[in-house]
Amino acid sequence: MSNPASASKALDTSNDGFIVVAALWLLVGLAALASVASLYIAQSAVALSALDAATQWEMLSTAGVELTAYQLSAPATVRRPTHGAFGFRLANSSVRVEYMSEAARVNLNMAPRAMIAGLFTALGVPAEAATQYTDRVIAWRSAPRSDNQDGEQGLYRAAGLDYLPRRGPFNSVDELWLVLGLPPALVVRATPFVTVYSGMAEINVLDAAPEVIAALPGMSPAKLDAFLNRREELPPDNPEFVLGALGGKQPGATISGSEAYRVRMRITLPDGRQRTPEAVILIRGPDEKEAFRVLAWKDEIDPDRGGRPRPMESQ
Repeated sequence: MSNPASASKALDTSNDGFIVVAALWLLVGLAALASVASLYIAQSAVALSALDAATQWEMLSTAGVELTAYQLSAPATVRRPTHGAFGFRLANSSVRVEYMSEAARVNLNMAPRAMIAGLFTALGVPAEAATQYTDRVIAWRSAPRSDNQDGEQGLYRAAGLDYLPRRGPFNSVDELWLVLGLPPALVVRATPFVTVYSGMAEINVLDAAPEVIAALPGMSPAKLDAFLNRREELPPDNPEFVLGALGGKQPGATISGSEAYRVRMRITLPDGRQRTPEAVILIRGPDEKEAFRVLAWKDEIDPDRGGRPRPMESQ
């Protein structure tokens, strides 16, 4: 006959073992939850950090554009600069800004045939090939013939392309990639020197890159070198003097600026990360509700490609 005391002791021992096992499983579960929570918190921190950086990029680049527009929104009695540079600090970050009128570039929609061909030649294209490429660019931007015999469309079909030429103004410089026959290397070289935003057929010879000035009709290497050697000394408010330095009246040359400006920024966050966004803005008149309008935007560009280099100035 069993002893009741011994049975009770055995039952207590069994219960203790069960409790220990349950406690161990609970600890394992808590450890797993802690690992999951730790991973979640770490991933959330990364996400929040990225979101914060994105917000900073947007805030700083917007500030750069707005400050540029403010500098260019001068009274009507003051001659608006065609280029400039400044810097500022905001939220422990630094921003360096350069801006230049789009008149420093060849307008794909308004420049005469000779200027576009001259740009291609200045970029190293043989004269005959430059003429052929220019024909395709002019055809892209020109309205079709009224007799419904559009040979240009036939060329695109014969080339097996799944699109036809626009037969209207370029919407973007990137459309050069679609123009029949243009070598990709030429499009890459030409992109920093062309625009669709200047609103003028002429180029500002005080701001334009040497390749753009070389595109002027009748411009010789000797005339170009002579002008570039004197350009820094020329008065920006005396068109006769400036054009005289080109050897007299030069078709396609001006010292006037455009209402459209290209704004390039170099943003440096407190942790050293950098970004170089670019915007093209249109400065509105004094009677307009908005001081400016953004025409184009790029989150990241190579600031060393294209344009005339100018030293950054401290604010």
